[in-house]
Amino acid sequence: MVGYGVAGLVGGAFALNRGWAPPEAGVRVWVEDNGIHTSIIVPAAEGVDWRDLVQPQDLRDPRFAGHSHLSIGWGDRAFYIGTPTWGELSPKTVLRAAVGSEDTVLHVGHLAEPVEEASVRSVLLRPEEYRRLAGFIRGSFAVGPDGRAGSEPGYGRSDAFYAAHGRYSAIRTCNSWTGEALRHAGVRMGAWTPFSATVMAWLR
Repeated sequence: MVGYGVAGLVGGAFALNRGWAPPEAGVRVWVEDNGIHTSIIVPAAEGVDWRDLVQPQDLRDPRFAGHSHLSIGWGDRAFYIGTPTWGELSPKTVLRAAVGSEDTVLHVGHLAEPVEEASVRSVLLRPEEYRRLAGFIRGSFAVGPDGRAGSEPGYGRSDAFYAAHGRYSAIRTCNSWTGEALRHAGVRMGAWTPFSATVMAWLR
């Protein structure tokens, strides 16, 4: 485990898209960190329309769909759905996730525009960079013949889970997905970001 941690920190220390710099104007997104897991916060309606994938009826309280932003994170289904708080995390869930799982989900929360703080950092993107980011995120939804991913209730009234593509493992974690998404957009980011710290270190 120590070796894995060192490898993660080393991987996070080597940047891709080294020449990237934020524009003077563009589309603002955020990355939020709860200490273990990171999510990407995007505007609900600014150049990209998410309503074909994320709809009010997916929520326990559809009124929350009126919020201006979406928080989107990817990960192992059992880890996400079975662990609403870190106090409920079991060794069995950790081991299962580390071994790997094809059963992955996207967790989407509806929220107001974030306020930047230590655990929530903003990234300003050019319109074309935002389109690439949105394309990566949209490609993670496992859509059916109707063009929508299957959904199920989230932790509360304002969030939901959606079927996703991708295999989760100790190598490709929720934070690795966040790093991949930002690198795909063109943002300067660590080459491998398995931990939340290896994502957030680049967003200062």
